[in-house]
Amino acid sequence: MTPTMLRKLWSLVEATQASLLVNLDDADLAQLLLKRLQTESNINCTEKDLLHEYIQTRLSLIRDVAEARITSNTST
Repeated sequence: MTPTMLRKLWSLVEATQASLLVNLDDADLAQLLLKRLQTESNINCTEKDLLHEYIQTRLSLIRDVAEARITSNTST
């Protein structure tokens, strides 16, 4: 997986509504991110598989980032 693809994924995480990231179950969250990446980027099957695996291993981090955004928005 390229650094560009990783940047796109994490930019997508930041651009996606935090409450959506927190409330989806694991499978739906991974699917949402993959579908949006496919829409924005021309990824092949190999990249899709790599991204799916990467997302699966980072779901807790993705949710932590989203929860931090929610917390910072409510405290301001």
